[in-house]
Amino acid sequence: MYCYARPSHAYWGYSPGLDFETRIIAKPNAAALLRAELAKPGYQPSSICIGSNTDCYQPAERELGLTRAVLEVLAETRHPTMLLTKNALIERDIDLLADLAGDGLVQVMISVTTLDRELARKLEPRASQPLRRIETIAKLAQAGIPVGVLAAPMIPALNDHEMEQILQTCQAAGASRAGYVLLRLPLELAQLFDDWLAQHYPLKRDHVLSVLRQSRGGRDNDARFGKRMRGVGVFADMLSQRFKLARQRLGLDQPTVGLDSSLFRPPRLNGQLDLFS
Repeated sequence: MYCYARPSHAYWGYSPGLDFETRIIAKPNAAALLRAELAKPGYQPSSICIGSNTDCYQPAERELGLTRAVLEVLAETRHPTMLLTKNALIERDIDLLADLAGDGLVQVMISVTTLDRELARKLEPRASQPLRRIETIAKLAQAGIPVGVLAAPMIPALNDHEMEQILQTCQAAGASRAGYVLLRLPLELAQLFDDWLAQHYPLKRDHVLSVLRQSRGGRDNDARFGKRMRGVGVFADMLSQRFKLARQRLGLDQPTVGLDSSLFRPPRLNGQLDLFS
């Protein structure tokens, strides 16, 4: 149910509710467009993040293969990239990711919202179940791919009590770093989440919304840079301290190493590389 990308559907003229559940927007020529961009004279490589708006391994990717096609271009050109997903389908591309990892060109974050199978079924019904995501972390780590856990979104009175256990479980599976995000409710998502609470957790609805608003300056959402992911106030500060302590205790607080951009080699538009590149 939850995805902060739902308002993107409204931007394109679709419903962030039912249409988001039943219709997707895809670019069949995404890999070709990327190739053309990377081939432009003077292009300067910097890390590309795949999956930051909507999941790049959602069910449609099984048939479309767009993410894999994009990764093939990135591997061919030795371009640094980061991926964020909550789906085990990423395991399909371990060959490409391991190749990139060998040159320090990739980092992966697996989003784990809860370890509670029932809550996951209600909150993220089309994503891989929690334990399946843990297995994915283990498989990526075993393949030598730098992988971390993103405990997100953290929701007061629903899953925030799980944060330490999520981090510990993922660390044991092979995660080497961690992050978290306090639930965001931009634009249409505020009403959708309110309706979801009323349906699934009516007795907790008022409390959940009250704490969230206290953490957002009295509003449903606070879009300020530096505040939108963490919030403000007593609850937000406590969540931040808990995260920092758990991350330190588990050794998930290692400095982030920048990805290497020096190996980039521009592609030719016909798919061929220069003979001496």
